[in-house]
Amino acid sequence: MKFKKLAAIMLSTALLLTFTACSNTENNPSDTGTPTQGSSANTDGTAGGDGTPAETDGNEPSQGSLATVAEEAPPSNVPDLNDYSYADGAADTEYVIDNGITDRMVALSELNLGNTVRLANAMKKAAAGEEITVSFIGGSITQGSSAGDNDCYAKLVYEWFCTTFPSATVNYNRAGIGATGSYIGVHRVERDVLSNNPDVVFVEFSVNDTTENTRRDVDSYDSLLRKIWGSDSKPAVVCIGMTQENGTSVQNYHYDIAKSYDLPFISYRNAILDVINKGYIKWTDISDDNIHPNTVGHKVLTQIITHYLDKVNSEKDTVDGAESDFSTAYTSDKYTNAVTLTPNEITAVDETGTFKESKDSVFSNMTGYWMVRKKGGFDGAKLVFNDVEAKNVGILYGRMTGGGTILDVYIDGVLAKSVDTRFPGGWGNYAEAAHIASFEESAKHTIEIVPRDEEDASMIYISGLLIS
Repeated sequence: MKFKKLAAIMLSTALLLTFTACSNTENNPSDTGTPTQGSSANTDGTAGGDGTPAETDGNEPSQGSLATVAEEAPPSNVPDLNDYSYADGAADTEYVIDNGITDRMVALSELNLGNTVRLANAMKKAAAGEEITVSFIGGSITQGSSAGDNDCYAKLVYEWFCTTFPSATVNYNRAGIGATGSYIGVHRVERDVLSNNPDVVFVEFSVNDTTENTRRDVDSYDSLLRKIWGSDSKPAVVCIGMTQENGTSVQNYHYDIAKSYDLPFISYRNAILDVINKGYIKWTDISDDNIHPNTVGHKVLTQIITHYLDKVNSEKDTVDGAESDFSTAYTSDKYTNAVTLTPNEITAVDETGTFKESKDSVFSNMTGYWMVRKKGGFDGAKLVFNDVEAKNVGILYGRMTGGGTILDVYIDGVLAKSVDTRFPGGWGNYAEAAHIASFEESAKHTIEIVPRDEEDASMIYISGLLIS
C-alpha cells in the first residue's frame, strides 16, 4: 500500500526528524502533516486518551515453561515532585510573560546545574568556528505539537546556538514522536539521533513516561541517558522536565536518575506551575490543551533553557576536570544496547501470506512494517521471527481507533503476553510499544505474533521488534 493512503490514518504521530545546518535551507518534514491533537501518553495508569490499557489486564497468560525474569518494583525513594524549597532564596517578583522569566523561575528551573564539562567543550568547539550538531529527542512537545516547526523550543534553542556562535556550522537534529516515551526512545535513539554524531542532546520524555509502566520507563530512561553518553561522539546531555496542566509528570523519577550522573536537569514544570499557582498567569496563556505548550509556552521554555546555556557559555573557558561518571548504572543498563528490528533488518515468515511487508514509512515515519488490512478474520495468520538473539523482547505496533484486535505473542512456543491494539474513541491511531518478556541471559528465540479474530477486527500494523 502506498504511503499516501496510510498518511491520513497515521497523521497523528508524524515524526518530525530534521537535520539541517545554519547555512542551509531547512528540510521541513511537516509537508507530510503533523498532529494538532494531544498525543502524549497519559501518566495516570492508562496508556491512551480513553483510559484503555495497551496491554490486556485480566487476561495475562501463564508463563508456562518460559524462564523469564520478573519485573522489579519501581523505585520508592524518589524526590518529592512538588518540593520547591530549593528555590526559596530567589527573589519572587510578579511574572509578566512579556517581561521575561523571573529570578525565581530561573531558580526553580535549575533543578540540577550538573557537570558541564562536555557542554562547555561543545561550546568551545563552536566558538572556534568548528561544526557541531545539536539534537533533541522526546515526545510530541519536542515534535512541536501546538507550536509548529519554526516556533518549537527545539528550533529556537538551535537558533540560540547559531546566533551565539556565528562562525560555527550548527547542525539541527530534531527527533520528536508524539505518544512515545523512553522505552521507544531508547530503541530508536541510535537511528534517529546518534547516527548524526551529536555534540549536545536534549532529552524530553517526562509527560510521556507513565506511572503504569514505572519500572520499565525508569530503566529505559536510565539506559537512554547511558546510551547517549557512551556513544562515539561523546555528546553532552541536558534533561528537560515538562508537565501536564494538573502537574502530572514523572520528572521526579527522571531527575533522580539525571542527578545520579550529575547531568543538567532543567524543569519547565516547576517554573511554570509556580507562577500559575500564584495567579500571575493562567495555563491557557501558555497552552491550548492540557499538555502541549503553545507558541508562547515554547518561548518560555526556550528562555528557561537558554538562560542556563548562557550561564554555561559565560563560564566555558574556566570549565575543566572530570566528566560525569557513568561507570555504574544508577537503576539499570537493561536497554543500553536496545535496537528496533524492522523489515529492513529482519525477515518475518507468514505461511498464509496474510501479513504484507512494506519498507515505506508509517507511524511517525518509522520505516518499515508488517501489515494486515482484512475484514472477516485473519485466516490463521501468524507472523514468525526465527533465531532472534535477545535478552529482552518487546514489540512496536499500531494502536487503532477502529479495526484493532488482540495480539497473542508467543516466545519459543509459550504464550508470553497478550497485547490489545484497540483504541476505541481515542484521539487517533498511533505507535505503541509493549514489553513482552525478559530473560536471565541473551539467547536465540522464536517469536510469534498471532492476531485474534475479534469482532470488527480488520487491521494490524507491526512496526518492529524491540530487542536488547
